Amino acid sequence: MSIEIIEESTDSLPDYGEVSIAFEVKSQLRVESIENGLGGFQFKEEEIRDPYIKDADQIEGEGPLQWSKTMDTTHWGVLSAYNDSQRVGGAVVAWKTPGIYYMLEDHDDVAALWDIRIHPDHRSQGIGSQLLNRVADWARDKGCRLLKIETQNNNVSACRFYESQGCTLGAINRYAYPDLPEEIQLLWCLEL
Repeated sequence: MSIEIIEESTDSLPDYGEVSIAFEVKSQLRVESIENGLGGFQFKEEEIRDPYIKDADQIEGEGPLQWSKTMDTTHWGVLSAYNDSQRVGGAVVAWKTPGIYYMLEDHDDVAALWDIRIHPDHRSQGIGSQLLNRVADWARDKGCRLLKIETQNNNVSACRFYESQGCTLGAINRYAYPDLPEEIQLLWCLEL
């Protein structure tokens, strides 16, 4: 399969959002603190008794159709992956964006992988690696030294993917999602 990745404007977000981000949760990473965290943390993968589908686009106020309505996307990049003329995935990178302090910390040299998605029929074929490499290049071109990536403990395949791409787990926030107390925020960092 020959994949072409092109940069598009944020006007393409409705088309970008047509690629599903949904995935089946079959397991999760249980985070255990050692000595109340002073001794570090340990992760153990455990199966979910009742697997379920998680679709972040279905959460109220989330998804590509909402981003331009709720945030300044002036400095965002939309990188779309095509197989021939078929959109098979994409990634959105945020930079210099007020309102997402927890990711960018008001630093002009930090970018955030805001979203990455691969069509379910094209997952595990290397498209994610190609997109992450293009995101890193995009951020470097803006003078960024660090790329941050948010995921959750119930997206085990994403965690394993980021680790395999050279990302380092930079933060664990067990209380990030009050409406989803079983989910733990994991922030990955990729030094550029």
